[in-house]
Amino acid sequence: MAIKIKGTGSCLPEKVVTNFDLEKIIETTNEWIVERTGIEQRHVSTGESAADLAFEAAKQALAENNIDGADIDLIIAASCTEEMSFPGIACQVQTSIGAKNAVAFDLNAACSGFIFALNTASAYLENGIYKNALIIGSEVLSKVVDWDDRGTCILFGDGAGAMYIEADSTKPATKFIQRSDGSKGQVLKLTNRENKNAFFEGESETKYLWMDGKEVFRFATRQIPDVINELLDASNMTVEDIDMFVLHQANIRIIENISKRLNADLEKFPSNVSKVGNTSSASIPILFDELRKEGKIVEGMKIILSGFGAGLTYGASLIEF
Repeated sequence: MAIKIKGTGSCLPEKVVTNFDLEKIIETTNEWIVERTGIEQRHVSTGESAADLAFEAAKQALAENNIDGADIDLIIAASCTEEMSFPGIACQVQTSIGAKNAVAFDLNAACSGFIFALNTASAYLENGIYKNALIIGSEVLSKVVDWDDRGTCILFGDGAGAMYIEADSTKPATKFIQRSDGSKGQVLKLTNRENKNAFFEGESETKYLWMDGKEVFRFATRQIPDVINELLDASNMTVEDIDMFVLHQANIRIIENISKRLNADLEKFPSNVSKVGNTSSASIPILFDELRKEGKIVEGMKIILSGFGAGLTYGASLIEF
């Protein structure tokens, strides 16, 4: 049994911040940013929460097939920038869409989050535990980046993407691979709440997202081709059999490097990073929804989805649309 993607949706905050806007607040230039990242602009929250964006993306994914919230079995939300530790985004969305019968929980694998959530949902569906699922990636990264650090604030944007999937007994089981390497976890990190109990005497300070960009680049360009090749081998396929590679949109140079290492045509690697930046767990579903709406994803296409992020975590899924 496999999964069938029945609906998709996405939501971006209205506020657009261009590289020229950033030139006014930090020492950088549009040319410098574009040359190193391919990013020209990003959407930034002016009050929208990760749960707000998730709800709007979820509504679109369900509206496509007039799915009633009460008929949803499972909701998984991937995020590393939720506003509340609990209740999670998935439970907030459950309430907003009236999914009273759904099991709902959040999952945090940073930029790999959507891939991990999709694979988790696929396992539930393929084992007959649930018949359908709503998977969401939603982030408000603008609140965790240091806007005085030109090495990170130029990269990230806010947004949400969602997929509604159903079990499909007419297809073979979905193939996916997940990996983690905690030994390299400190190259990309974000400190959450610090110890401030009544007995703590130390000092604390505001923490922002921190990244060793060179190490993350090396990790992604080495491990993603490896995991994709492993997935292809397990599926008895080659790069030529794949119609499209929908990758985490972190940096256009990473995507170009991965295509070269796979010896695959760059045209098979669509990208929207120039318009939305790195939206972490939301990047893959936002791009997938955009491609569907443009008619670039059609029935029967074989597509590999692949992401990488903090943890360090990475993985890939092979779907037939």
